[in-house]
Amino acid sequence: MGAITIYHNPACATSRNVLALIRNSGVEPDIIEYLKTPPSREELIGLIRRAGLPVRAVLRQKGTPFDELGLADAGLGDEALLDAMMAHPILINRPLVVTPLGVRLCRPSQTVLDILPDPQQGAFAKEDGERVVDDAGKRLI
Repeated sequence: MGAITIYHNPACATSRNVLALIRNSGVEPDIIEYLKTPPSREELIGLIRRAGLPVRAVLRQKGTPFDELGLADAGLGDEALLDAMMAHPILINRPLVVTPLGVRLCRPSQTVLDILPDPQQGAFAKEDGERVVDDAGKRLI
């Protein structure tokens, strides 16, 4: 498998689980800490398109200025939402992962398995103890 990139926030448990699942596939990904190095507007638009998501689906609410900025307003279009994400990268939901098999917003974390080589190299449990991959490297959930 070719290069894998994760748009990562090390403070996020889901993002840490996804990174660990990528590594459990035998690949060391390119890690972009998107709060330090946000994607350009064009890159973000491309990621969203390739993931097949509406812009609003990539907008994070929890722990962000979402409410302060009035982003729940359904009348706001994609351009306004993208403007907000560019001004406040914490609004970009995470982790976004790019592999040769596609782009996914990996929430829940096991979603990354859809775009990783199968099987995994061994068992895997998320930080909360939930088993995701069995001893044979097969997906459980």
